[in-house]
Amino acid sequence: MEDHQEGRCENCIIRQLNSLKALSKEELKLISDTKVTKSIKKGDVIFEEGEKLNGVFCVRNGVSKLSKMSDNGKDQIVKIATKGEVLGQRSVIAEEKTNLSAVALNDMEVCYISKNHLTDNISNNVAFTKAILVQMAEDLKFADDVIVNMAQKSVKQRIAETLRYLEKNFKTDEEGYIAMTLSREDIANVVGAAKEACIRTLTSFKKEGWIITDGKRIKIEDDKALYRLIEGF
Repeated sequence: MEDHQEGRCENCIIRQLNSLKALSKEELKLISDTKVTKSIKKGDVIFEEGEKLNGVFCVRNGVSKLSKMSDNGKDQIVKIATKGEVLGQRSVIAEEKTNLSAVALNDMEVCYISKNHLTDNISNNVAFTKAILVQMAEDLKFADDVIVNMAQKSVKQRIAETLRYLEKNFKTDEEGYIAMTLSREDIANVVGAAKEACIRTLTSFKKEGWIITDGKRIKIEDDKALYRLIEGF
């Protein structure tokens, strides 16, 4: 019974991390009566680029990568989505096909919410509409920052920045390694570089004593050195 109650939208603390926090308890109850909780395995596709979505996915647990396929067939990761984020929101509201793919980086639990609940509440709840606009504005700002970084920073700077971002947002395990493990290819796809260039850069960081690696796991040993590199000191 306790798990059931915690699974109800009106009782879920995850909603405080997204636009759903602007909905009333009664509006959340209506969503909870029809939403579907899904377990997604690591590597599974949540939705594909070009897909028409009939609802959004609220992340309760786990991490996914949002990526776009370039004309040359390279998968460019534009964001790492974590707990509390709502996937597919822009496409559903704009009634457009998705321009990104979402793939689970580890085992996930998501709540699928029908688009009817979004459109109805946008029409009837000004606070909810504002919360969605604020979230979209933040997403656009994040996208702007990514574009600037790609244009102005070197591969080494972008990789250093990605490592610090991962440590800050996902913390470290009991051994000090970044808790979120990405493959070398995923890191390369985040920074927009070739996998070989990513491997060479990480190897150079390791030789400098800035990081320690254990398979895919990475531990930052000299955060100040990475910061100086990023800032061009």
